[in-house]
Amino acid sequence: MNLAIVLVVAALLALGIVLCLAVTQTLKAKRSTNLAGTIRPIDIEAFRNLIDPAEDDYLRRRLPPVQFRLVRRERLRAMAAYIQVAGSNAVVLLRLGEAALATGNPQVAEAAHRLVNDALLLRRNTTVALARIYLALAWPNSGFAAGRVVDRYTQVSGTAMLLGRLQNPAIPVRLSSLP
Repeated sequence: MNLAIVLVVAALLALGIVLCLAVTQTLKAKRSTNLAGTIRPIDIEAFRNLIDPAEDDYLRRRLPPVQFRLVRRERLRAMAAYIQVAGSNAVVLLRLGEAALATGNPQVAEAAHRLVNDALLLRRNTTVALARIYLALAWPNSGFAAGRVVDRYTQVSGTAMLLGRLQNPAIPVRLSSLP
């Protein structure tokens, strides 16, 4: 009986912390007046290199197992960093898209609707990918596929650029760094 009470209290505390963090992040994104300025560019080529299964196979063949696991964990941590940036960019783009939905221009509203949908899918994919990365950190020999995140990020980037050009042709939105 006491264990059940402790578990319920711990679960309620964890839920409270998660809700508090979610509200804080939402308010932080809404408070920002220059949302486009908070977007952090991602080096897509370096990200693709990190998630390339052929690179992992090459490292697995060339390195001793202990060293491979160490390198694999470092690569997974770098993947997590890229994915966290992509997720935070998705939140910013979601807010930009929601703000653009209110305009009277049907072309802008259509592009904003696509951006909102793409940003929501990207946010979901980043959450799933982060969960998979954290599991892979425990088992570095397991496979991992973040191709969806990179592909979705590229798609969101194109949609954001379209919306940016429609709203203000002089100021482009850039989500990936130039090589």
